[in-house]
Amino acid sequence: MICFIFPGQPLAPPATLPDDPLFREIADLARERAAFDLPSFSWLGPPATDQVALQIYGVAMSLYRTRQLREDGVTPQRVAEHSMGIYPALAAAGALPAGEVLELTARSGRAMAAMGATNQYALGCIVGLTLEPLLAIAENNGIFLANHNTSRHFLLSGERGRMEEACAEALAHGAFSVKIFPCDAPLHSPLMGEIADDLTAVFADYRYREPAIPLMDHIEQEFLTAADLASFMTRELTLPVNWERTYRALRRGGCSRFHEVGVGDSLKKYNRWIESETGR
Repeated sequence: MICFIFPGQPLAPPATLPDDPLFREIADLARERAAFDLPSFSWLGPPATDQVALQIYGVAMSLYRTRQLREDGVTPQRVAEHSMGIYPALAAAGALPAGEVLELTARSGRAMAAMGATNQYALGCIVGLTLEPLLAIAENNGIFLANHNTSRHFLLSGERGRMEEACAEALAHGAFSVKIFPCDAPLHSPLMGEIADDLTAVFADYRYREPAIPLMDHIEQEFLTAADLASFMTRELTLPVNWERTYRALRRGGCSRFHEVGVGDSLKKYNRWIESETGR
């Protein structure tokens, strides 16, 4: 069984972009619906933050790769998503058209960027520790688990200063890799409740169709219905992503071929790590 898996936001803008009719269609939609020009990586109207631009870029590339795969005759029987990957996953599952997905991405990104106007937030990538000591470090420093990618690969979310202290503590406790990334908002943490009403209003503006391809969520590993989608997208920003549990659920459900549909191959790497631990 084939599964399309959609990664979250890229960390950097592209060095080059595709130049073919499929990509030009997506770029036209980004200009029309998100007021963003992908080739020049610039805003056409009121500017937003670099993080919002990266979100639009990531979603656009996922939409493009989905169309490429389908033109090559590759059709998924399941769709799964990680963090911001929920947006292009909606299009792949048939719940929203691509133009509306790009518009929704820009609108929700601007809502999240408002948090960064009053505070500095960051994501911390911690590799090498197990979950229990990591959670203790997060609690010690007033930050939160954002991504449980594998048994030893996690992201934390919270205020920048607290994140720096937590990452230093993680290194002192044996983490072998620590990286800090700026972000507009403390994604996948309870702090996102501050703008939950704004996000809910954005997501409620769209009419979601019943997914034609089963779409698994990254929280309870259940298949989302049209009635679930608007509330799920607000809720998922306040709770951690659990990719390890999602991947294992997909495998148990019969998925054996995974296509990472977006920028990079981070989910493929997590999958290999999880597989290496299967049966331990």
